[in-house]
Amino acid sequence: MRVAWRLVMGVGLAVSVAACAHHARAGGNEPQADAYVTVDNQSFSDMDIYVLSGGQRIRLGSAIGERKTKMKIPGYVLGGTQQVRFLARPIAGNRLPVTEEIPVQPGDEVTLTIPPNASP
Repeated sequence: MRVAWRLVMGVGLAVSVAACAHHARAGGNEPQADAYVTVDNQSFSDMDIYVLSGGQRIRLGSAIGERKTKMKIPGYVLGGTQQVRFLARPIAGNRLPVTEEIPVQPGDEVTLTIPPNASP
């Protein structure tokens, strides 16, 4: 079964999540599977990408302007409620677009689209 949806946020970020199957939670000592986010940065600005989960802000990497970049979301971030937000911080600017909370399960692939008008 394939699950996909798209959220459009007022801050100008779009997120979609796709999973090919429902993933069971890892038991006791088993590590959580990683998930991935592909950042489609349609802006001219390079962006630092963060995932926000459980009060933590974890930097995933940099997304170069006008390119797609795939980044790993560490499995430990997906523990608990598995609701996350993504933050895109322009490397040369002070705007901080943040997505709404979305569910991400271990093994999911998420696409974060930064539109051309997201430049600082």
